[in-house]
Amino acid sequence: MKGTRTQARKRRHTRVRRILRGTAARPRLAVYRSNRYIYAQVIDDERGHTLAAASSQESDLRGSTLSVDTAERVGKLIAERATEAGVSSIVFDRGGNRFHGRIKALADGAREAGLEF
Repeated sequence: MKGTRTQARKRRHTRVRRILRGTAARPRLAVYRSNRYIYAQVIDDERGHTLAAASSQESDLRGSTLSVDTAERVGKLIAERATEAGVSSIVFDRGGNRFHGRIKALADGAREAGLEF
């Protein structure tokens, strides 16, 4: 039995996380996409600390619906916050989702705002 789409995404995420590891030099940019919102965190896995976070639930983004444009704005916001925290280079963790649409838009927004990956 294949299971549900959510179970399949979690299996893919586990498979990706076996390889990806965020360090102090290159933390992990983890992305979670729900049906209504998109969340991003910059995580140092060695210490288990979140260095920066942004989501589409924040006050300046709350009125907009989840779209490619909103995801790109969240990407720019997380890049600004990561830069403030002293992070310039990251490892991208797509969270088991395909790299297209809103996930790609968030990554492009983060790259445009100065993060390297």
